[in-house]
Amino acid sequence: MATNELSDLIARVALKDRAAFRLLYDRTNAKLFSVALRILRDRAAAEDSVQEVYVKIWNNAEKYTVSGYSPITWLAAIARYDAIDRLRSRKNQAVDLDEIAEVASDAADPEAVSVETSEMRRVNSCLNELKPDHAQAVRSAYVDGFSYQELADRYKMPLNTVRTWLRRSLQSLKACLER
Repeated sequence: MATNELSDLIARVALKDRAAFRLLYDRTNAKLFSVALRILRDRAAAEDSVQEVYVKIWNNAEKYTVSGYSPITWLAAIARYDAIDRLRSRKNQAVDLDEIAEVASDAADPEAVSVETSEMRRVNSCLNELKPDHAQAVRSAYVDGFSYQELADRYKMPLNTVRTWLRRSLQSLKACLER
């Protein structure tokens, strides 16, 4: 979605326009959910966080000012801060010491860490074989959660060209990883 469209929707939400809020939600919820999920690493907690984020957006939309930054940056910041606050409050909860003895360690064993590190090196090595802008587009789409349209806007390329980049890049990555 274009930056101007998002800015307009936020301005309409500031006026308590429910249709604009619904449209803003439809256009941005996947991105905000991915931000929350990446931080909280718990689907249910991320869903709760995103729900609270949209309440905050509804109540604070008039505070958004067009500043040259993408409005999705403002929205993602709200999601990020809410998720971080939830994570902090989770860590600050008191735990019964008797329960701690019953819980197994969540830490990965050294072998699992070694295997994961090795796999990360392989993926990064294969990503380095791609053109730099293609590798960055893959990272943005599949790690950072950017939509195809957001990538098309970023690279000032047609949407189908970006889709083709990503599809071909993934095919190259697959072939590289199978070697």
